[in-house]
Amino acid sequence: MWRMARPRKPLLSRDRIVEAAGALVDAEGLEAVSTRRLAAALGVSGPSLYNHFRTKDEILEAVADAVSARVDLSMLEPGDGRDWRTALHDWAHSYRAALADHPHIVPVLARGPGRRPAGLRLADAVFGAMTRAGWPPAQATRIGALMRYFILGSAVASFAGGFVDDRGAYDPADYPHLGQAHLLADRQREIDESAFETGLRALLDGLCVQYEALGPH
Repeated sequence: MWRMARPRKPLLSRDRIVEAAGALVDAEGLEAVSTRRLAAALGVSGPSLYNHFRTKDEILEAVADAVSARVDLSMLEPGDGRDWRTALHDWAHSYRAALADHPHIVPVLARGPGRRPAGLRLADAVFGAMTRAGWPPAQATRIGALMRYFILGSAVASFAGGFVDDRGAYDPADYPHLGQAHLLADRQREIDESAFETGLRALLDGLCVQYEALGPH
């Protein structure tokens, strides 16, 4: 019986394109992505990519949505049992962790969910959890926006990583309070994560005050 020979490379698919594009973004940033480089990485001709995506921007949107899909939304689902504050806290950490693994895609995510399915599910889950908890719809919308600003902002760049590790870089005559700033780079992850937690708790504490002012729920 005659059998078709197996292709030397797996057939091209949206998932393979997104995976290759995501790896390129992670390694070199958004500007590194081109149809030529993607085609070379996948071992296909450039035009074959257009059978799955019309433009490079569509590919980057799909990469961004794949990152959004990594965010845990279980704490926002009905019946999870966590109160709204705890749910927002745990969701925020899951969201930030996903972005921390893929920081170069943050500018695309910052445009908003648009038509991206995972991004829309994320926004829907936050709004639904807040309204079920008794927040008025308008305020639930603001909370979703506020959380997105805070989380995306924390992932754009590292505060601690913004200082050089040269003891002589910061002249005390000019910067009398930065005598230890050169040590921050070595503790980048610890400082950035603790700063995120400090800001998140302050943000949620402020929302709790507003929530109590709404009256009985």
